[in-house]
Amino acid sequence: MRTDRELLHDIAAELRWEPSVTHDHIHATVSDGVVTLSGIASSFAEKVAAEKVARRISGVRAIADEIGVGRVAGDDHDDTGIASKVASILEWNVSVPAGRIRIEVEKGVVTLTGRVDWKFQSEAARKAVSGLSGVTGIANLLEIHNPVCPGDIRDGIAAAYQRLAALDTEAVSIDTDGSAVVLRGRVGSHYERDVAERAAWASPGVTEVRNDIVVAA
Repeated sequence: MRTDRELLHDIAAELRWEPSVTHDHIHATVSDGVVTLSGIASSFAEKVAAEKVARRISGVRAIADEIGVGRVAGDDHDDTGIASKVASILEWNVSVPAGRIRIEVEKGVVTLTGRVDWKFQSEAARKAVSGLSGVTGIANLLEIHNPVCPGDIRDGIAAAYQRLAALDTEAVSIDTDGSAVVLRGRVGSHYERDVAERAAWASPGVTEVRNDIVVAA
């Protein structure tokens, strides 16, 4: 088991290495394998990038993200201006279904509501918005609606796992409750845990994934 000092050393080094993160403004502490990130990011995208940095370090048990997002002064960064930019960027994104997403902005926090067919469409909308200046947070409330038989969902995910070299298929179990999927098991890293979840979301008809997979210390 890795010590907190070792984890902190590796996280700090990775933050310095990651070009999308201004490491001087973001700090990490570690206690019993739990990482707390703090400081001020220049954008919501940088905040997300910092959390991803911590997640890819072997031995991290959990992450508490307390990073704030600084807002840039200027008329085009008020809520009306942000809403206009969000509408434009979603309109031009080919992965986002046109006319099916509603946008609300309050104090820089963007709320997305509506219905899409696939998880990747919801993620594409979130990623597009996260890169906009002035955005301090995102509430992605998009619903996924693509009816498929639960048995087909489970079989599809199991088949996808068999194709993944980065995942020990024997270590993960798949249960379905309608269109909801529950993943259980024990893997060696957050990367494997994320791979299993992404593969589950890629299955047609999945509207919810509960990832109860445990990362071995």
